[in-house]
Amino acid sequence: MSTLDGDLAAGRLENGIAPCLSLFQSTHRRHPENQQDPIRFRNLVKRLEKSLLRQFSKEDIRPLLSSFLALADDRDFWNHTFDGLAVLGATGFFRAYTLQRPVRELAVVADSFHIKPLIRILQSADRYQVLGLNRQEAELFEGNRDALDEVELDERVPRTIAQALGEELTEPHQTVASYGGVGAGRSPMHHGHGGRKEETDIDAERFFRAVDRAILECHSRPSGLPLILAALPEHHHLFHEVSQNRFLIAETIDVHPDALPSLDEFRRRAWNAIEPYYRARLAARVEEFREARAKRLGHDEVSEVAKAAVAGRVARLLIEADREVPGRIDAVTGDIEFGDLEDPRIDDVLDDLGTMVWKRGGEVVVVPAERMPSKTGAAAVYRY
Repeated sequence: MSTLDGDLAAGRLENGIAPCLSLFQSTHRRHPENQQDPIRFRNLVKRLEKSLLRQFSKEDIRPLLSSFLALADDRDFWNHTFDGLAVLGATGFFRAYTLQRPVRELAVVADSFHIKPLIRILQSADRYQVLGLNRQEAELFEGNRDALDEVELDERVPRTIAQALGEELTEPHQTVASYGGVGAGRSPMHHGHGGRKEETDIDAERFFRAVDRAILECHSRPSGLPLILAALPEHHHLFHEVSQNRFLIAETIDVHPDALPSLDEFRRRAWNAIEPYYRARLAARVEEFREARAKRLGHDEVSEVAKAAVAGRVARLLIEADREVPGRIDAVTGDIEFGDLEDPRIDDVLDDLGTMVWKRGGEVVVVPAERMPSKTGAAAVYRY
């Protein structure tokens, strides 16, 4: 399985050879609900086939669909899905991404991949990470308002204090001094050298520093996600004191994950911690757009935003979640040709706008419909 963050960062989703096939569906984590998932997947593949046959022969499309059909038969894959699935395919390219949130069913054939649902997941304001920490080990989780799952730590992140400190880890050490000797009928007297508590406190601080540096470098900085600390109350002060991670927020979870009865309870506590941050960030983005529009440095008409995006003028773009505007954008002029998604040449204008802005270094934030500051599906803040 490929990593979505890694493929996007490396530009692997930008240069697909047309026709590009994009399939999205919601999935289920558990039996028996997940039994219907591969059946629905096959139905979506048939929709891709139908769209392709409008322009190509059966012989031409067979190689494009072969990986999709092989995935439909992979029982192990369907037994380990999350809440959603994205599958992208083109000549010489095939990726399947399991997603932490449900997505609307969609099967699109176009000149480029349909990545707006993926942008929503990666750019949505409700994403966060949680660092589970105690004196002995560290673990990382990633989630949103709907789901929370443990993620595999980068190999550079120490998972335990032993990995972090190695031979420098303080070992329990005592010497036995026998005054008069055991043979003389005396019990041996045990003497600990050095302040054991002081040494273990120093070890904990060094472990926390090592974890903090590695999490920042390998997870926080690449993802840009806010980080919540989940630990016993006595560990919060020390970690916040030594941390250099600017993504670490003040809100905390005052319990280690292992002490909670379920992952869902952990998700509930994490969302309670992050929700005020999430609402504040969205409110700030909306207010920024309104101020920019008042100064004629922002717009919500899709046709105007498209011209600005092509020119590289969009610094930040808000896109309404689950909204589609069928059409294609002229990459030179920004003019929009509206059409029908069933046409292989037509994609979603909002998706293309997000891709354009993202490629040119702008920020794209996919926003729930009830929090959008416009009725068009787009709201842009210009650089100039």
